[in-house]
Amino acid sequence: MSSFSNPHYMYLFEMKNGKQKLAYGQSPQDALDILRIRLTEDEMMAIITDECVKINQRKLQEYVHNLG
Repeated sequence: MSSFSNPHYMYLFEMKNGKQKLAYGQSPQDALDILRIRLTEDEMMAIITDECVKINQRKLQEYVHNLG
């Protein structure tokens, strides 16, 4: 099955340091699962997993200043 049949979205998760972490996936949980593969346990603990916003890729430049 083609990956195009399963849409993916960009999510911004709030972090404990006031920044935001960008993630990509079919759902917020999927995006977190992908982050768990990429990040260390300490880095994952800095993410507030229940506070996220789905964003449009075209508007990503509006959020770049706050990525951490």
